[in-house]
Amino acid sequence: MQRRQFTQSALSAAVLGAVPGSFVRAQGMIDTLHIIVGFPPGGTTDAFARRMAEKLRGVYASNVVVDNKPGAGGQIGVSTLISSPADGSVVLFTPGSMITIYPHSYPKLPYKPSDVLPVCTGLNTAFGLGVGPAVPASVTNLREFITWIKANPTKANYGTPGAGSMPHMVGALLDKAAGLDMKQVAYRGSGPAIIELLGGQLTCLSSPIGDLLQHLPTGKARLLAVTGKTRSRFAPNVPTYTEQGFPELNMEEWFGFFMPARAPGAMAKRLNDALKTVITGKDVADFTAPLGLEPSVSPSIEDFARVVKADSDLWGGYVKRIGFTAES
Repeated sequence: MQRRQFTQSALSAAVLGAVPGSFVRAQGMIDTLHIIVGFPPGGTTDAFARRMAEKLRGVYASNVVVDNKPGAGGQIGVSTLISSPADGSVVLFTPGSMITIYPHSYPKLPYKPSDVLPVCTGLNTAFGLGVGPAVPASVTNLREFITWIKANPTKANYGTPGAGSMPHMVGALLDKAAGLDMKQVAYRGSGPAIIELLGGQLTCLSSPIGDLLQHLPTGKARLLAVTGKTRSRFAPNVPTYTEQGFPELNMEEWFGFFMPARAPGAMAKRLNDALKTVITGKDVADFTAPLGLEPSVSPSIEDFARVVKADSDLWGGYVKRIGFTAES
C-alpha cells in the first residue's frame, strides 16, 4: 500500500511538473478548447491566438484549435462566440474595437457588449502615424506634417486598417484637433495600406506601430508620432502625440479573450489563471516584440470587465465627437 501511494504521488508530481498551470491539472481539463479569431490566418491576432493554442494545450485543455471566422471587421467572430456553447470550451480572441467602439458606431450591430464575458487581456499595442515617399523627407515631426498638409490640401488623406477601427478613430481625432480636413481611406487590413504607403499613393497611415516597424530601417517609411503615455520601447526616438501637443491621443488598444456571457464564472477564472501563467513567459515576450506588441494580462476577470466598461464609455464620447457611424 505504501509503495502504491508513493508511486502514484511520484507520477502525479511528474505530470504536474511537466507543464505550467498545474492548478488546471488538479481540477481536470476540458477536452477541446476552440479559440475563435474574427480575422483571416496570417495576421497579428491570428498569430498570437495560435501561439496561445500551443501554450494552453495540456494546461487548460487537452486539445486547442483556432477557428478563423473572418468578415465584417471582426463582427462575425463575436457573433460566432455568442452562439457557441457556454461551457468554457469556446473563447474569442479579439482587438478591443469590436467590443468598445463598434457598439457606438454600428447601428445594426448583431451583438451587444453584454453578450460577452471578459476573461483576460493578452496584448497591448500603441498606434503610430507613418508616412512614406509621398511626404518630403524634410518633414520630420508631427507639427511639420500638419503645416505641410495645410499647404498641400490635395494630399490630405490618411489610410486605416478599416473604417470604425481604433486606428481610424485616432486619425479622425488628430484630423479634428489639428483642423486638417483629411479624407480617410479605409483598407481591408494593414497589408494593402502599407503597400500603397510605400508606393507613394497614400500620404500617411494610422495603424498599430508593428505594421510599420520593419520598414523604418530601410527609410521607406517614417514614424512621426506614437500614441501612449510614454514613448514606445520599439521606437524610442519617436515622440508621442502628447509630446507634440496632442495629449488626448494617448490611447492604446488591448487584445482580449472573451467567453459567451452565459459561461460559468468559475470557467472564466480558470482560463484567466491559465492565460496569466502562459502569457507572462519570456518566450511569449520574445515572440511579440518583433510585432511591436506588449504581452498584457488582467489580474482578474473583474479587472478586465472594468477596463472594458471604462473604454466603452470613453470611446462612446469620442465617436459622438467625430460624428462617425458605419453608414456615414
